[in-house]
Amino acid sequence: MSSSHLGQRIVAVKPLTVPAPDRSAALQVKVTAPLAGHNLPVIVFSHGNAWSLDGYEPLVDRWAAAGFVVVQPTHLDSRRNGLGWDDPRFATIWRVRIADLHAVLDGLDDILVQAGGLETRVDRERIAIVGHSWGAQTTGALLGARVLDADGIPGEDFSHSAVSAGALIAATGTGDTLTPFALEHLPFMRPDYSTMTTPALIIAGGKDQSQLSTRGPEWFTDAYHLSPSPKSLLTIAEGEHTLGGLAGEMVAETTDEDPARVNLVADAVSAYLLDAFKLSGTAWTDLSAEAAANDGTWSLSSK
Repeated sequence: MSSSHLGQRIVAVKPLTVPAPDRSAALQVKVTAPLAGHNLPVIVFSHGNAWSLDGYEPLVDRWAAAGFVVVQPTHLDSRRNGLGWDDPRFATIWRVRIADLHAVLDGLDDILVQAGGLETRVDRERIAIVGHSWGAQTTGALLGARVLDADGIPGEDFSHSAVSAGALIAATGTGDTLTPFALEHLPFMRPDYSTMTTPALIIAGGKDQSQLSTRGPEWFTDAYHLSPSPKSLLTIAEGEHTLGGLAGEMVAETTDEDPARVNLVADAVSAYLLDAFKLSGTAWTDLSAEAAANDGTWSLSSK
């Protein structure tokens, strides 16, 4: 992909507080945006387990430099809130995460005002939602996926009308092969992707072996294979769960540090969304051509 836009200067504002009355801790967000430009599309980003609005700078900064306004909430499972697996609130955090994203989308105008006059520079018709790991399951719910209960009955519809595209990075697959630990602590990891109708890019690592499922890395492609089109799938052959270090290059979870891989993930998301929003198809066309020409280190398919 062309990197000509990546010289654009960006600014980040944090923390901003978003009204969320039923929450045990204040909902705070960080906004990262290009210094210049108007009619900017928006990405609301949901972090993986234990992270916060201060993570994922390698992704977020690159999206902002590509012309997106990025809003990052800190979910309740963040390390800074100190909720362990055995906290009684943990069982419902998946619902609070979804509510957080709804609160951000519903309160977007106020967030943009607080962030320093961004309300006049954003295109409210072009809002995307992106997440990594647990954040990808959270994001999936706003794109139309449901959660199956113990009897396999789909739960409520959490989709949001403001969202017109999305991206799921390392999203958990179906819940029929969960390990005993996951069954005990994460029973909500039973996504039903059959109703996830919103256009989305799914990104999976070919070496992402989850401790939560007995299946192999293909578990992370369920969101693509089991959801209705239009969808696209980027598979990165050597990628593990952090796909090169999405949350930060040197963080403890990063077992496959590779800044070029992180850039590929970031650029694929921005190219996909620019195309989905009909702002520019050039980067997505270029990426597709590059996928066809490379030596199999990564591949792209669409349906």
